[in-house]
Amino acid sequence: MNIGIDKIGFATANYVLKLADLAEARGIVPDKLSKGLLLKELSIAPITEDIVTMGASAAESILTAKDKNEIDMVIVASESGIDQSKASAVFVHGLLGVQPFARSLEMKEACYSATAALDYARLHVEKHPNSKVLVIASDIAKYGVDTPGEPTQGAGAVAMLITNNPRILIFNEDNVAQTRDIMDFWRPNYSTTPFVNGMYSTQQYLDSLKTTWVEYQKRNQVSLKDFAAICFHLPYPKLALKGLKKIMDKSLSLEQQEQLQANFYQSILYSQKVGNIYTGSLFLGLLSLLENSSTLKTGDRIALFSYGSGAVSEIFSGQLVAGFKQRLQTNRIEMLNNRTPLSIPDYEKIFFEEAQLDQNGSASFMNYENQNFALAEIVEHQRRYIKVEK
Repeated sequence: MNIGIDKIGFATANYVLKLADLAEARGIVPDKLSKGLLLKELSIAPITEDIVTMGASAAESILTAKDKNEIDMVIVASESGIDQSKASAVFVHGLLGVQPFARSLEMKEACYSATAALDYARLHVEKHPNSKVLVIASDIAKYGVDTPGEPTQGAGAVAMLITNNPRILIFNEDNVAQTRDIMDFWRPNYSTTPFVNGMYSTQQYLDSLKTTWVEYQKRNQVSLKDFAAICFHLPYPKLALKGLKKIMDKSLSLEQQEQLQANFYQSILYSQKVGNIYTGSLFLGLLSLLENSSTLKTGDRIALFSYGSGAVSEIFSGQLVAGFKQRLQTNRIEMLNNRTPLSIPDYEKIFFEEAQLDQNGSASFMNYENQNFALAEIVEHQRRYIKVEK
């Protein structure tokens, strides 16, 4: 049975921060961000935009009424949870109007959990071939004003419809995962921003990649020559480039090495303009690769490296399906270029705004007209979402 990604969509906030402006404001040499991180812009989410609204927008962009009637599971993977009890997937299910007899849940393990969600979705469809599973990776990376992580923030969501006989990518049953109990990045319940051991996290990312890749090759009897491209988790693109160099097989022909590197640069185009979206970063890279590479063809095998601090890593792969290009967009860069740029004072005000609840635990919000879905109010501590009428 062939199971995989039948549709894939993306949504992000409508505000953007230019990293050249951030560098100037923070007294940083611009090349440290543009070349040192390979980043150009960050998506900035207002208080009315969160993992629910972006996740719903990403899904709405790809789903038909028929899909919504056939989906029987909704999974949201995130480390930006908005409630310690109610799953964000339940809110998304309601906003999209998915038929009621569906399972909805949220998964968490730093930036990794969407990979586990895909495998769970695959197993479900394997048992129920007529099922469709909606998997959404949605996050907001927020580190704080003038912190070391400030240039690697971001906001966005990737939605994937997992089905039998998919029209974009077939999953190979070759997953290899690794867990190591470390503290490289964490956010306790009492903190609105994470704690990061930056150098240690970089080392762990690269070592997890190297060791998981060795085990993956051994278990599946493959090598780099069997792949047309590799997609990486993208906390910032320069780290993934280091990862590619770390596993590059110098015995490959120069032509194939150049092809892998060229496809890598196609895979980071969207992340360079959006920033870090945690669980969605790997799959935003996949989307960027699929929509921008001119060399990919039917049957090509793509490897994906997933990493979540704490730490869990996994490598798996998929094969491209005939006609996959017809399921994708061609104007996504243009859409990203249409976001509203923010000044530094406006960015600091908008991105770090906190809800000011009254004595009843209520607050109302405005200025969400340019969103597809919005957090319109909080009523007695209950979040109220709406579909924005255009």
